[in-house]
Amino acid sequence: MKKIIYSLLIVSAVIILIFAYHYLNKPSATEGFASGNGRIESTQVDISSKLSGRVEEIMAEEGDMVSKDEILARLDTKALEASLMQAQAQVEQARQNEKYAQAIVEERESGLAHALKNLERSESLYVDKNIPLATLQQDRTTVERSKAGVDAAKAQATSAKAAIKAAQAQVETIKVNIEDSILKSPIDGRVLYRLVEPGEVIGSGGKVLSVLKLTDVFMTVFLPTSEVGLINIGSEARIVLDALPNIAISAKVTFISPEAQFTPKEIETANEREKLMFRIKVKIDAELLLKHIQKVKTGLPGVAYIQLNSSSPWPDFLDNLADSKSSDK
Repeated sequence: MKKIIYSLLIVSAVIILIFAYHYLNKPSATEGFASGNGRIESTQVDISSKLSGRVEEIMAEEGDMVSKDEILARLDTKALEASLMQAQAQVEQARQNEKYAQAIVEERESGLAHALKNLERSESLYVDKNIPLATLQQDRTTVERSKAGVDAAKAQATSAKAAIKAAQAQVETIKVNIEDSILKSPIDGRVLYRLVEPGEVIGSGGKVLSVLKLTDVFMTVFLPTSEVGLINIGSEARIVLDALPNIAISAKVTFISPEAQFTPKEIETANEREKLMFRIKVKIDAELLLKHIQKVKTGLPGVAYIQLNSSSPWPDFLDNLADSKSSDK
């Protein structure tokens, strides 16, 4: 009886070992796919002031959705507006100076014409010995002086025209500075940070707001050389967020680092950091993001799966793609 029991135990153990061997060595559901941990990121655009000055008004709060060219903040422009009035007065003065210079030119040209007629008459009289040589020479000197006077007057008129252009340029510069004192959003997105408050004075280049471009969302992962060699720009990918484990988000590889590096501590384990890894950027489809622009969040952790072979079918848990009904990102 004992022998029978021992035989049954041995047979059972062999069956269990065979089952365990086949279970442990069965193909993985993600075989043919690379994966890496990361967090959802988005391109961040800083709204900065070209000029230094006092912040007069800020029209956006953190978390607000903003549109391209929407006014987000204004700087105090009272000093610029006063300078503009002064510059416009200088333009008008320069125009009056140009008119005066042009009148002088006409007067000098009239005097030159009169001097030329006198010289012509004197030359005719001198031929007939009706006037002395000194009179002829005097008329010639008068003509030369008149020509020099015309040239000087024309130079003055040219200078007056240049002064008008310089004054107009100053006006345009001040107008541009006033326009630059109105800070607009260069993109559609969401305000991430409000960095200053009305009444604060900022320097040139000072940041006022930071806006996230919610149609440029991606995840950065680090993969070993053996997998990176099978990945191309444009390779299909799926992102699964910890908050939504049953939904896969369609994405594509848009960047592969040309140089290997040690992976950051917050991404991989200590043993994996000893290996050189490549940084990969996996970007979510912009059209999908646009459909759910109000729900896009950054900073969410998850896993990116990248297809190493375009013919490999996606596992079932990665085939439940986010769409217009199921996406809740």
